[in-house]
Amino acid sequence: MGKKSKTSEGKTPVAATPNVGAKGKSKAARKGKGTKKGQDAPRAKRGAREGKQSGLDAAAKVLAEAGEPLSCRQIVERAFEKNYWRSGGKTPAATIYSAILREIQKKGDAARFKKACLPDGTAARGRFELKR
Repeated sequence: MGKKSKTSEGKTPVAATPNVGAKGKSKAARKGKGTKKGQDAPRAKRGAREGKQSGLDAAAKVLAEAGEPLSCRQIVERAFEKNYWRSGGKTPAATIYSAILREIQKKGDAARFKKACLPDGTAARGRFELKR
């Protein structure tokens, strides 16, 4: 006997077309999403809600008020206490930590943050301060 096809009985395989359903329209087109006429204004940034600041902006504000190096856990606690920022995530300290590191990596000398150092010149692990 020969090999059996992996397709179901009597059905021919259908070529995979990304985001196109049975009606030949994309998912976005079926749901009515997409560009509408007269909609020239760009959408607001995801984190740019009125009256709210981003986690990085809140971290910068907390560090400016503290005047000393803080860990990300301390930054998040103070930001929550003063209602500068809210997060529904399980690990907001990890979110701020990675965001600060990303800013340092991306902006280099123009970044607002820097890793804190101990008096002997070694890095204070997990602590950040504002650049002066």
